[in-house]
Amino acid sequence: MGISLPGAIAAKLIHPENRVMAITGDGGFMMNSQELETAVRLKLNIVVMILNDSSYGLIKWKQKDRFNESFCVDFTNPDFVMLAEAMHAKGFRVESTEHLIETLEEAFRCEGPAVIDCPVDYSENEKLSMHLREVMDRYRI
Repeated sequence: MGISLPGAIAAKLIHPENRVMAITGDGGFMMNSQELETAVRLKLNIVVMILNDSSYGLIKWKQKDRFNESFCVDFTNPDFVMLAEAMHAKGFRVESTEHLIETLEEAFRCEGPAVIDCPVDYSENEKLSMHLREVMDRYRI
């Protein structure tokens, strides 16, 4: 957790001719969000997409799968668009799935780093867990 933004910075420094996009959860982004200043200072054209569910989503899914509840994984986020702009990057928010592609295209056209706040709902993970459990029971895996 926390490697996406520093990893994107490193990838862009190594391959400046390539488009670079970091995809991270909100918890992982907050672990190294200060590195956005590094990307701004170095004038790196990178895009950071934050999958925002106001929790440690994967940990929450695993806790619910194993214990039927989650504990200490939900939190409050800053406004990621305002945070990006406060650090002199460009901030975007995806309001609907229909706008995702156009938001990505606009972010990649930016000079310097761009941050996309993308709300997500991981509730489908719980359905997937139930289905996988049924398959494993059926085949005695």
